[in-house]
Amino acid sequence: MHILITGGTGFIGKALCRQLITQGHTLYVVSRRPDQVNEVLGHTVNAATDPFGWLGQAMDAVINLAGAPIADARWSEKRKQLLMNSRLGPTRQLVSYIEQADHKPRVMISGSAIGYYGAHGSEKVSEDSSCHDEFAHRLCLAWEAEAMAAEKHGVRVCILRTGLVLEADGGLLARLLPPFKMGLGGRMGNGNHYMPWIHRQDLLNIIYFLMQREDLSGAFNGTAPTPVRNGTFSRILAGTLKRPLLMPLPAFTLRLVFGEMSEMLLTGARVVPERLLQNGFEFQYKTLRPALQQIL
Repeated sequence: MHILITGGTGFIGKALCRQLITQGHTLYVVSRRPDQVNEVLGHTVNAATDPFGWLGQAMDAVINLAGAPIADARWSEKRKQLLMNSRLGPTRQLVSYIEQADHKPRVMISGSAIGYYGAHGSEKVSEDSSCHDEFAHRLCLAWEAEAMAAEKHGVRVCILRTGLVLEADGGLLARLLPPFKMGLGGRMGNGNHYMPWIHRQDLLNIIYFLMQREDLSGAFNGTAPTPVRNGTFSRILAGTLKRPLLMPLPAFTLRLVFGEMSEMLLTGARVVPERLLQNGFEFQYKTLRPALQQIL
């Protein structure tokens, strides 16, 4: 297949591109730094700063993973605007490309996050659950609305609301590993909030599954079937590393360091991938311990 991708050098995108290359697909990656795309992914990948030079090339799928990392810095008003702009701008550009393209792609898969739902305590959260109005929800809501505009041009759209994506080379797990390896890891706050997680390989498999299933559209939760509380996550991670669990991070410390973003670390939602399970997707890593054992 011919596949157009944004965010191709990010934590998820890089792994996805490498898998797709191995499977024999032809990739077209939009990036602010096309030279970096070729350095990271090789010179068989087509790279450009925008997709409009490829209007005459028939694309089978568009995968939109662009966006500044949400947990890399304190949420100042300037940072919030960057998080918005880095998602809405590229998504809007892709929809404009689709509108102008000679041959419309069959599907657009666009990223989102479980922040769409906001804090829900221990309540089970599926794709149809209610949402709490907070910044993460407003960010995801606007991002998804931009992507869904592609439906007006006859394109099937799938929205992937991802949880905590696990691999050792990036994401939150890469930040947690140094203190946990030194025996300094611990729960965040009281540890009772849920952390919906997913092994990165399962997330890549979901993307490919949604590309193939022409009967599926709309929102899908990109999380493993068994979310765990933060205290349980911390205990299993320490146990996998054979380290003690000694140093809880008090809530007031997280609020002092991270400001408004700390609420994302101290509250959670028991998100489950109801629509994926209903439609026959098979997870390789359904529970946390085997996932961390494979990664570590």
